[in-house]
Amino acid sequence: MILKTIHIVILLLLSLSCKMKDESSEIKPVEPIRYLALGDSYTIGESVPADQNFPRQLVDTLKSNGKAVSSYKIIAQTGWTTTSLKRAIEVSGLKDTFNLVSLLIGVNNQYQSKSIEEYKEEFVELAERAIQFAGGKKENVFVVSIPDYGYTPFGKSNQMAISQQIDLFNAANKHLSDSLGLRYCNITPISRRGLSEPDLVAGDGLHPSAKMYKEWVQLIMNDKL
Repeated sequence: MILKTIHIVILLLLSLSCKMKDESSEIKPVEPIRYLALGDSYTIGESVPADQNFPRQLVDTLKSNGKAVSSYKIIAQTGWTTTSLKRAIEVSGLKDTFNLVSLLIGVNNQYQSKSIEEYKEEFVELAERAIQFAGGKKENVFVVSIPDYGYTPFGKSNQMAISQQIDLFNAANKHLSDSLGLRYCNITPISRRGLSEPDLVAGDGLHPSAKMYKEWVQLIMNDKL
């Protein structure tokens, strides 16, 4: 009688164990991506078709990799500084939560001779706002470095000075991104091929071409997005 009882208990335990394994192996549905891109001309894609800027190419690549994307939104305009982007976010009244947020800002701070100190302060504010948009999940936010327009027909005559300044601004946003625990995508080396590979520059002689944006997206995706 005792042996029979033990046998029944063992069978019940084995049955429960198999059930737990089956439940744990179930594939849970992946939440569709809701993407928000914050930036300036490099985000809106000045001088390229709207479907060829880097946020749109990123969305298309995510979809082609089998990931569902339910929506994407861009808050960016050519010429915006960190101050401009802050104001635009404030007036947008945007309250939505996203599960993917990118931030690329600073070239116009440099071009307009804004101080690096002002940039640092406002970059942190924007990064913290990006984290809020991501529902407080830092792992869902990534920062993109500032491209170097010294390597374009527009900037080549003043290349050394531009590159030195871009390096300073990127050193600042890299340090601040690291301190905030955000992923950082360094696309600047790609932009520095602009003179040796003219097809990486758009027809305006200043902004990235669709081909360069495609390389940005490949780098971003390789960062385990």
